[in-house]
Formats: sequence, structure tokens, C-alpha cells
Amino acid sequence: MNGDTQDAVTRRRKIGRTDLEVTALSLGTAPLGGLYHELTEDEARATVDAAWQAGIRFFDTAPHYGHTKAEHRLGDALRRHARSDYVLSTKVGRRFVPRTAPDDGSEGWAAPLPFQAIYDYTYDGILRSFEDSQQRLGMIDIDIVLIHDIGRVTHGEKNAHYWRQLTNEGGFRALDELKQSRGVKAVGLGVNEGAAVREAMAEYDIDCALLAGRYTLLEQNTLDDLLPECEQRGVSILLGGAFNSGILARGLDADAQGDLKFNYGDAPKEIVDRVARLERICREYGVALSTAALQFPYAHKVVATVLMGARKPEEVRENAASFATPVPSALWDALRAAGLLHEKAPTPQ
Repeated sequence: MNGDTQDAVTRRRKIGRTDLEVTALSLGTAPLGGLYHELTEDEARATVDAAWQAGIRFFDTAPHYGHTKAEHRLGDALRRHARSDYVLSTKVGRRFVPRTAPDDGSEGWAAPLPFQAIYDYTYDGILRSFEDSQQRLGMIDIDIVLIHDIGRVTHGEKNAHYWRQLTNEGGFRALDELKQSRGVKAVGLGVNEGAAVREAMAEYDIDCALLAGRYTLLEQNTLDDLLPECEQRGVSILLGGAFNSGILARGLDADAQGDLKFNYGDAPKEIVDRVARLERICREYGVALSTAALQFPYAHKVVATVLMGARKPEEVRENAASFATPVPSALWDALRAAGLLHEKAPTPQ
């Protein structure tokens, strides 16, 4: 890993109004839980090791990933390092209990562990989830705790029920306790929808939100509402899903045809067409689409880090190099002129 790559990766921004800082590039661990494809224990360890060697010092996980598998794997890989040398986040809102029926594969996990989720956003549920995560990780200190998948995208008509668990049954109060007496430095949401973040900010003083997608080369409507409100309130965005589930990582490569994913599902035609336009302009300027996709979100000052998912060391190294690759400003101008960038979108310098 050369010095320029290290410098790009290790830049730091604060989380909200806290003193906690995270590296510009970070590692999300859904792939370590077997998202779409299983990987071995050795492959998982090697992937985390490659992230460390690249200078990444912020790692995000969740009980949901592989039905607790990712937490086990991440903890095993990180416990060799001094705890003060990195930032760690996990999520609450699901408690995992022994599975009573076979997994049907609908959530996309390959070979998950034999546990199933119970949604629980109550005071007791959140504290219990936190303590379970401590045990799986083999660590007491967890820096950031995120309420996972609250919102209509996940819960539909049941969302009001789960929201009341946060507001009326002590869920938000549990976050206060975690910050006041459990060593947690920042709290927030880990969701796939901007509306949930805005609703949470109206009820509770969050520090950050891990937002999967919603501010990428393909999605920028959050510039009209969510991102300005985050900036006003001092809330940081931890930007996940910069590749929108993969379509911006590989583009429309012939090998990928028939397996083009957008936001965890098959990419619709209008998205495929938009990616083709993005890819054509990037090619004219000699820039890989994945490079532009990875660098674009970090240009916005409320984005504290860009989380990448990787299932092997080569992917980590490629993404770290992409994050540091010089991109001509003319590319961003061309994308804006083609109507592919929001008029308010800041671009990397």
C-alpha cells in the first residue's frame, strides 16, 4: 500500500459533535456474514487484515449479518490489536435466539449461523442486544451503537408499533444509558431510508446515521432534505452502499449481465440505463466507475466516512487504491452537465 493511498484512507472526520473520529474509508462487514456468498474463516480474517494494512481504523458490524456470524469473525480479527487503535460500531434492535425452523434464504445470507431474529427496540431489548454483541465480539468497549432497520422499508405497517418501542417503551432512553454508563461514545441509526433518519432527529438527539445508499452517484435526492438537516443539527452520515449493492462497482461488464444488483434487488432498466451513461463518461476521462462512485460521497462534509464491503483482501486493496486515485475535475463537470449530478452536489477537489 503506497503512501498516497494510506493518506487518502486515513483522513479523519469527527462524528457529529462528539470527539470521536473515524477514517475516511471504513469496512462494513455484511460480506463477512456471508451476504450472497459464503467465505471461510481464513478469508474473513484475511479481509480484515487487509483493511488494517490499508490504514482503515473504523469497522462496522451487526448481529443481523450472517445471524451473528460477522460479529464473531470481526471480533476474532480485531482482538489482536490495541483497542484504542480503532473505532468499532454495531447495531441493536434485533435479538437473536436459537432457530426453530430452517432458514429459507430470503435474507441473502449464505450459511448463516442457526439463530433467528426477534425485533425488539424496547429499553430491555436494546440493552440485552448490546450485551450479547459484547460477548460475540469478545469486547467490552463498543464506540458507536446504531438502531438497526427501524423504518417503513423494513417494517411496513408494523413500523408504528416498533417506533413506539423507541419513544414510549424506553428504546431511546437505553441509548442514553449506553452513552452515560456503558462507554458508548456515539449513537444513531443504521437504516436504508432517509425518512427514518429525519423522523429520529425530530424525536432524539442522535450523533450519526449509517445510511445505506441514498447518497451515491445514482441517488442524490437527500441533498434536498436530509443532508441539509443533518448539517444543521450536527449529525454525521456514515455512508454505506456507495456501490448501490454492486452495480456501481462492476458497471455493466458483460460478465455481470443477468446479475446486476441495485439496493439488494435486481436493477431496473432505468437504473441500468443511468449506469451506462455514467460509465460512458467515466471512460472518456480514463476513470473507473467504481473510483468515481467511491470518492463522490466523501465530498459532502456531513459524510464522516465511506463504508465499503469486501469479501476478500484483493477487493479491499482495490477499493483503497480507488479511493486515492486522482480524478480530474473535468469528470465531475461532465457528469453535472449530463444531468447525472444534483446541482447542489459537492464534488471532490
